[in-house]
Amino acid sequence: MSDLPPKPRARAERVSLLRYLRLFRQDILSAQPARLYHAWMAEFRTPFFRSYMINEPALVDEVLKARPMDFPKSDRVGEGLRPLLGESVFLTNGETWQRQRRIIDPAFEGGRLRDTFPAMWAAGAASVERMAQGLPGVVEIEEEMSHAAADVIFRTLFSLPIEAEIAGRVFHQFRAYQRTQPILNAAAFVPLPRWFPRGHRASTRQTARNIRALITEMTAARMAEIRAGTAPDDLATKIMTTPDPVTGACFTTDEMVDQVAIFFLAGHETSASALGWALYLLARYPAWQEKLAEEALALPEEPDFAVVSKLKLTRDVFREALRLYPPVPMMVRETTCPETFRKRPVKKGSQVVISPWHLHRQDRLWDNPDGFDPGRWHTENGKTCMREAFIPFSAGARVCTGAGFAMVEGPLLLAMLLRAFRFERIEGDDPVPVAYLTVRAKDGIRLRVSRR
Repeated sequence: MSDLPPKPRARAERVSLLRYLRLFRQDILSAQPARLYHAWMAEFRTPFFRSYMINEPALVDEVLKARPMDFPKSDRVGEGLRPLLGESVFLTNGETWQRQRRIIDPAFEGGRLRDTFPAMWAAGAASVERMAQGLPGVVEIEEEMSHAAADVIFRTLFSLPIEAEIAGRVFHQFRAYQRTQPILNAAAFVPLPRWFPRGHRASTRQTARNIRALITEMTAARMAEIRAGTAPDDLATKIMTTPDPVTGACFTTDEMVDQVAIFFLAGHETSASALGWALYLLARYPAWQEKLAEEALALPEEPDFAVVSKLKLTRDVFREALRLYPPVPMMVRETTCPETFRKRPVKKGSQVVISPWHLHRQDRLWDNPDGFDPGRWHTENGKTCMREAFIPFSAGARVCTGAGFAMVEGPLLLAMLLRAFRFERIEGDDPVPVAYLTVRAKDGIRLRVSRR
């Protein structure tokens, strides 16, 4: 396939450590050499630690599924994200993490997806209404999808539309935050004492404080509603009233602020990334767009959860967008004892990098790894790779709690938008993928949009 969607240009094979750190801070994707799309494993050495990228399904399964507690999340990732996320479930390990998951997981089980569906639908309808204003015209898709995904989170978590004053303030602060905070900062590479400054930009620290202050305000208000017996039956109430089955304790307000911060990051930023890339891909490959627009005619006028099972092609396209542009491009674990990877000794305290970005394009595994092919999921190769080499939500014990939520939200919003609009690629204005907090376009995604 010659018409390939955008992919970052790989760096030269050999660069100095200083050059690599500069490239890494700008964008972790283009900072990597091309050989990582073929290698089963690669070693990276610094004066302070060893890092091993593992790109072989058996090794990934060993770390994520077979022995997850032996490979906790690395604090090197937490160094960059803790100002916003505190001690959220995304950063913790061990018993703290297990306790948090015991409280959070029930809110996302089974029937709760059906319960949240009307709120997702309302956010999708609001997105269609917003986008319809001023058409036909050029639309910055990333911004629109960020708005829509944030609306989904506020409606499902706190029963608030994005138009609510405090929800809008959180959204706009977060937009400022995500463009200034890389996934990893300097402290990820250099071991620093706790008292030493972490290298966060002043604007990043201030924005994180602003976001947490707003979330604290929302969470404290909900706590008061729960005590008064007037709280709506949404995700926030469910999580805040669920006791740990082991200790019997619920989250405190402070603990809940940390969790809301990661719900917003994981549920808004990642969904916005995937939706933006999905719409770009559909604009680039209009034959698929027309197939999905036809499928979207099955949408009822009122929310009906049964329609989720009818959006089969839309789900395939959304899954392909997650493969090509996984919102979280890399995950970092740490060894707690000496290991042997592919007959190579790995010391305790080494960093283990699992890269969905590279695993999803591993040329020894996937047919046409860089091509857009939603039909692949029905081939033998695609079915095998979906089981063994497709991890947009991680895998194993630490799989994203909201994975099922995202796989309902994404296809639903795509279908609602495609039923209403036609999206066209602007020649010469293709987006360039870069990694900020998630995989985004360097200068945004602009498409020409018109009503159907």
